[in-house]
Amino acid sequence: MKHPFVALFFALFAALLVGGAGGSLLADPADGTAPAASGAPSAPAAPVTPPGPPLPAVELGIDVLAANHFAGLEGKRVGLLTNQSGVNGAGLSTIDVLRDAPNVKLVALYAPEHGLYGAEIAGDYVANTKDARTGLPVYSLFGPNREPTADMLKDIDVMVFDIQDIGCRSYTFISTMGLAMEACGLAGKEFYVLDRPDPIGGTRIEGPPLNPAFRSFVGQWDIPYVHGLTVGELAYMIHDEKWIKARPKLTVVPMRGWTRDMTWAQTGLIWVPPSPHIPTPESALDYVVTGLWGDFPNLNNGVGTTLPFGRIGAPDLDRFALLAAMEKRNLNGFIFVPSLYKPFYGPLRDLLVSGLEIHYSDPVHADLMQAGLILMEEIQKLDGKDLFSTLTPDGLDMMDKEAGGDAVRLHFTAMKSAQELLDSWQPALDDFRARRAKYLLYK
Repeated sequence: MKHPFVALFFALFAALLVGGAGGSLLADPADGTAPAASGAPSAPAAPVTPPGPPLPAVELGIDVLAANHFAGLEGKRVGLLTNQSGVNGAGLSTIDVLRDAPNVKLVALYAPEHGLYGAEIAGDYVANTKDARTGLPVYSLFGPNREPTADMLKDIDVMVFDIQDIGCRSYTFISTMGLAMEACGLAGKEFYVLDRPDPIGGTRIEGPPLNPAFRSFVGQWDIPYVHGLTVGELAYMIHDEKWIKARPKLTVVPMRGWTRDMTWAQTGLIWVPPSPHIPTPESALDYVVTGLWGDFPNLNNGVGTTLPFGRIGAPDLDRFALLAAMEKRNLNGFIFVPSLYKPFYGPLRDLLVSGLEIHYSDPVHADLMQAGLILMEEIQKLDGKDLFSTLTPDGLDMMDKEAGGDAVRLHFTAMKSAQELLDSWQPALDDFRARRAKYLLYK
């Protein structure tokens, strides 16, 4: 007598022989259809198309402009104020997008601080040149001239601005934008802004207001240190608040899909560093926390390391004592990690620096300016003396200009608490929040 499992095996084998190559023992689990008859050709499998890269959640101003067939620029001679961060959602340079646009004639390029391709060191003059790839003239707006001259504008009908900003007043691209708007107003040229996200968020308003006595290229507009505006929204505010003496016809091409509480990761966009020391979206957050401390000769804020603005330290600082002090402050959204490192360049080059790395558990709600000031307060306590006494006259001048006044320096020189300073700014921040409301493009 055959074993029952042997009998089952032969029965299944026979069924396979009857079904043939085109047959099947079971209905196709994918569509539930009956098996093909013996000898009948089976339908070819549907080709599997590998999924492409996901589309960004946010369409940039340049993408919206292209989708609208460059409406408003047709037949016009265009000058483009941009740098390497001016790319569309697919990473294609705005220079190339406008060069290939039908009935748009790109005739000139304008470069901000760091140059057209971001290769120049912060503060270094950028020279006028010719772009080797396109043959177009490149006019520097970070050299002897901080705004385009009439001669620089004579061959254009409209200037287009497309640069990624980081949402902080002392970052010079917004100064360049407003001054270029003014020059276009004086010369009778139109001005377009292709809007981009504020990478540190559109709800964040923090830090010192601008003292007009300290107005400078790193503090040009009457906005808080952290303003929570896109470049398009800020352009409208500069224009309509009459902060410039001549106002051009202004067009802002807004984004689609951006909301004020978005992190950069949620936009789905690639990050092209807008300047050498902002290599990641988190660097924009870090810039607010430690950017004011870059001129201290005995204190390093990560510039010269792989975490520019993402560290704070000094050769003789007790990093574990500083960590304990910061943990007691219980700041929302931050994680501080002890760090021992050597800067590659800068005043503390090759010296062993002890301090903290700055990380974020909740980047949307972390109060950046509060963290920066409390770090300064706790470092002063550990050091036991006024840190500002180490600054040179030039360093003091730059510190005050970047902070928008001398209030920060004088407050810490008097060894007062960070919270007192933060509280003193609140009325001005509330006033700005109300004033900016009518310029918001994204609710």
